Amino acid sequence: MSRMTAHRAALTAALVTPFLLPLWAAGPAQAHGAPTDPVSRVYACSPDGGADARSAACKAAVAANGAPFTLWDNLRVPDVGGRDRQVIPDGKLCSGGLPAYKGLDLARSDWPSTTLTPGATLSMKYASTIPHTGTFKLYLTKQGYDPAKPLTWSELPSQPFAAVKDPALTNGAYRITAKLPSDRTGHHVLYTIWQNSSTTDTYYSCSDVVFRTASGSGGKAAASSTGGSAGSGTGGGSGAGSKASSGSPAATPPSSTAPSRTAETAATPRQGTGAPDSTPVASTSTAGSGPSAPMLAGGAAAVLALTGGAALALRLRRR
Repeated sequence: MSRMTAHRAALTAALVTPFLLPLWAAGPAQAHGAPTDPVSRVYACSPDGGADARSAACKAAVAANGAPFTLWDNLRVPDVGGRDRQVIPDGKLCSGGLPAYKGLDLARSDWPSTTLTPGATLSMKYASTIPHTGTFKLYLTKQGYDPAKPLTWSELPSQPFAAVKDPALTNGAYRITAKLPSDRTGHHVLYTIWQNSSTTDTYYSCSDVVFRTASGSGGKAAASSTGGSAGSGTGGGSGAGSKASSGSPAATPPSSTAPSRTAETAATPRQGTGAPDSTPVASTSTAGSGPSAPMLAGGAAAVLALTGGAALALRLRRR
């Protein structure tokens, strides 16, 4: 190989390699997610949480955590295999038992929350970046739940009120609709478990919600609620109600009221007798294309660049 040929080959490698490495490195690191509506604690208190992140509860969570929740989409535990109640300890359900997220387990009633209507249709937006197969299981704390106490498994029913398998990832999120139980009032936690089948990971999240009564208030748990008007919330998703804060006594006294959240889609109250309803009824949205497309395109570009670079180097070498 002549000096000029060697120089050309080295130049080709130098030009191609910097573009290939970021494309390959970006793929595996993006396969995560969390609910943005109803807003989850981890997202609300992350640097992406906007006004929610400046709430008293989020400031306390970050302080207890010792670090900000920058990786809000990475709250996952490997190899659980459906043994959630055996693997995740009581009092640590919101953190999944992970020390890096321990601030999410604080027992207080002023977490950023979303107002819902009993018996209405919930529209959940679960932000993600790369599609995975798996099942979403949605639980609501039992009536009488006290947010001033640590969340334990005994506060959740043995069965989810909705379960959705393999929903489509569209426009950067899984969109899940489900009929809410009609027997809840006041402050509750919407606990979401996403058990992957394409990986060994299980994701956990807590979304604080306040159920309005027939009179339109949230009951005792929302006595100090600031309320909200129709519009979009911080999470940018759609839900069955508006964001509010609850003001019942908390283990950690709040220094301010949590910001107000309003959903894009108004709730439709269930028609009927008003009897308790916990029947799992869920569906998913399949329209649109998700953010996995740019990732796949990036991977294809990396392959083409690698192939083209190798071919160019080979031709230069043969000259």
